Amino acid sequence: MAFRGWKVEALEFYEGLEADNSKTYWTAHKAVYDELVRAPMTELLAELEPEFGPAKIFRPYRDVRFSADKSPYKTSCAASFERGGYVQLTAQGLAAGIGVYMMDAPRLARFRQAVADDSSGVPLQKIVDDLTGQHYSITAREQLKTVPRGFDKEHPRARLLRHKGLIAWHQFPLAAWLGTAKAKGHLERFYRTCAPLQEWLEAHTG
Repeated sequence: MAFRGWKVEALEFYEGLEADNSKTYWTAHKAVYDELVRAPMTELLAELEPEFGPAKIFRPYRDVRFSADKSPYKTSCAASFERGGYVQLTAQGLAAGIGVYMMDAPRLARFRQAVADDSSGVPLQKIVDDLTGQHYSITAREQLKTVPRGFDKEHPRARLLRHKGLIAWHQFPLAAWLGTAKAKGHLERFYRTCAPLQEWLEAHTG
């Protein structure tokens, strides 16, 4: 079936799950999740795949083994693309990201060297400035409080050097288009606009 957006009941499902994150609630409303949350996400990803590559929806169950929070269910329906994109639906609506949320040590080392080098760091700064100018957030899972050891504390890209990953992120405002096929267009524009960031990361960090 063609993607036609998410009905308001999908957001209400997550509002209810946030208030009552229990097996009782989940079991009673699982049909809503399957039909009005997950099914539209599956349709959306299928339509985005030709341009942005395959994506996989995350399981709705939380891994609580090492968490103080024992809530069993995630309060979002999220998926990640093999090429670096991310999309999620929550009670607050639709959000999307692209980039590398957290880098391992070898990749982080390459990232920092590329940021520090003017030949690659200046173009990255321009990409970041362009995206923030369009009201997209540039962030990461973790950021250092100071510039990492071995780099100039007064470096012109000191803020980027502190990042341990780099993503563009956008929480779309709630609007009527979320319940229509137009939601796909909003995501397409975001991913296309942010493509230079993903391309830079692939070229300079591997």
